[in-house]
Amino acid sequence: MKRRDFVRNTALTALGTSVAAPLSALAENAVTHFESEDLAPAGPEPNGFTLNFLALGDWGRNGECLQLETARQMGDWAKNNPINFILSVGDNFYPKGVVSEQDPLWHYSFENVYTAHSLQADWFAILGNHDYYSDPDAQIRYSKVSRRWNMPARYYTKEVALGKDKGKVLFVMIDSQAIVQNHEDQHPEKQLAWIDETLKKASADVKWKIVVGHHPTHTAGPRVSNYDTLAIRKALKPLLEKHKVDVYLSGHEHSVQHLKPEGFTHQFISGAGSELTYITPGIEYSKFGASENGFMYFSVDDKRLNVKVVSVSGKVLYNTQLSK
Repeated sequence: MKRRDFVRNTALTALGTSVAAPLSALAENAVTHFESEDLAPAGPEPNGFTLNFLALGDWGRNGECLQLETARQMGDWAKNNPINFILSVGDNFYPKGVVSEQDPLWHYSFENVYTAHSLQADWFAILGNHDYYSDPDAQIRYSKVSRRWNMPARYYTKEVALGKDKGKVLFVMIDSQAIVQNHEDQHPEKQLAWIDETLKKASADVKWKIVVGHHPTHTAGPRVSNYDTLAIRKALKPLLEKHKVDVYLSGHEHSVQHLKPEGFTHQFISGAGSELTYITPGIEYSKFGASENGFMYFSVDDKRLNVKVVSVSGKVLYNTQLSK
């Protein structure tokens, strides 16, 4: 054996002997246990409300008209504030809805826009007028494709418990386009009868009734007195008042608004997911209105319903609370 090989082998053997014992002891005695909370980041701190959700409408524009920026702010908000789900109040895909559950717009306007981990919650959606231009039922069928998209029918209900002995929130999700345009194949009179019966049969433990449709019954946007607004008001407002519905939530107007016309029901409009339209000044029943991209954040318990309007920049533009 050459001298240099002898020296190298001797040195490695000596090194191995000197290190082996402490390494063996370390391996035998130091077993590390990680708990799941040590590995996962902490979630948002509780805010004192049992139920929290985001509401957004009129958004599907391939990320344009500040849709992408609004989506990012939604993700930041949901990362720092608790949410249980997201409501989409219609006009989910511009300009003419989707043609099937494989339409590329699902990726360009939804899946690849609302990408934040905090937005991988359930989305409960309804149809808007633009969603009617292609195949509205494709949005129902997509519920079987997507883990988070939920539209079981063109109109449906959802009940959410507020905790043990704290009652429930009843959501009545409607297809206002069928009513406004009197689509006979969709039997709008049957839907109105269903809305009436659903609200009538609400259990005694329902603390809040929220009806969600695309078209507003009242607005301070450009459609103050156009056909859409007057038609849905004539058909729906009597039912809202009859059953003392607390909130009617809609989109259609590309802005964020809170209106309190005469009667029991408060109207909220969250239609600022992408393109904007103007606010009409001087509307007496308008409590707040802004032509600014953003969304609404609802927080609910058995006695309080809080609504915040959050802009694309993350600023809280408006904060109001209804009480029982």
